[in-house]
Amino acid sequence: MKRQWHPDPEPIKTNDTAAVAVGTALWAVALVVLLIFRPAPENTWWIWTCATGVGFGLFGLWFVRRRASRP
Repeated sequence: MKRQWHPDPEPIKTNDTAAVAVGTALWAVALVVLLIFRPAPENTWWIWTCATGVGFGLFGLWFVRRRASRP
């Protein structure tokens, strides 16, 4: 029995900039909270994880905006 071929659905329109900005803001909030309420010395990697999340988020914002501006 052959399966009937269906065309691919149209891509969903999304606001990628807003999604990346919200994620970056959440990492930044977590970083601020951790800087206020210092974790135990063996858990300082949490701070670096949040800082890395903010850094990658800023790179993601730059990348998404650059990609959106292309024709």
